[in-house]
Amino acid sequence: MKIITLVENTCGDERCTAEHGLSLYIETQKHKLLLDTGQTDAVVKNAEVLGVDLSAVDTVILSHGHYDHSGGILPFSQVNRTAQIIMQQKAAEPHYNGERYIGIDKDILNLPNIQLIDGDMQLDDELFLFSGITGRRCYPQGNLKLSRLENGVKVPDDFSHEQCLVITQGDKRWLLSGCSHNGILNILDRYKEIFQSEPDFCLTGFHMMKKDGVYTDEEMAVIIQTAEELSKMHTVFYSGHCTGIPAFEMMKGIMGDKLIALHSGERAL
Repeated sequence: MKIITLVENTCGDERCTAEHGLSLYIETQKHKLLLDTGQTDAVVKNAEVLGVDLSAVDTVILSHGHYDHSGGILPFSQVNRTAQIIMQQKAAEPHYNGERYIGIDKDILNLPNIQLIDGDMQLDDELFLFSGITGRRCYPQGNLKLSRLENGVKVPDDFSHEQCLVITQGDKRWLLSGCSHNGILNILDRYKEIFQSEPDFCLTGFHMMKKDGVYTDEEMAVIIQTAEELSKMHTVFYSGHCTGIPAFEMMKGIMGDKLIALHSGERAL
């Protein structure tokens, strides 16, 4: 199993580009795949620098319908026209942050290898996708500014367009999510319902970033409670992107070696 961070907000390899986005390149026994593609063509440029052959990728999983995870799909499609690109149907719907459109480029939907799914999907004995996350404990407060269109009217986003990837290799499992908009604790609750266990590794953003770095008491409480619950698990967590550096550092102080930072150009596993 190999996981390389192709795109993340911070640089771990000075040859690579960092941007507000996320893309993970993963090699399993049977697959070469991407979870998300970042915001721009940085995914293609960084892959070239790192010697990652994107033309060999067979599967792309889009974790949710936001531009900073889907923006590299069209540049990727110029390099690889055959990989199946799998997203939830609702990821194709319009999404907003206030008045700003943050959804996917609609040209993506014209690609012949796009597969829109509704709910969970078992791809094979290695790869499983799940959605249907309804819990709301320690819900990321940044979600409150995000919306979607329903019958032409903006309504609070319920993140039903978010899906998580589970990879099984032998007796180990990896849980991967782009931003954990639904809240990592709620995602883990759904995972435990399905697998009756905890994942061995989890790679995700925690969606706790604030541009000004100033947190309310409620936001601080969510960060601390989340970290305290994660620290009790045997799972090792890798995080970055929308977690935000101040929140990551708070969580690191609680979780210690169970929390590891992601950076563009670095191998995570």
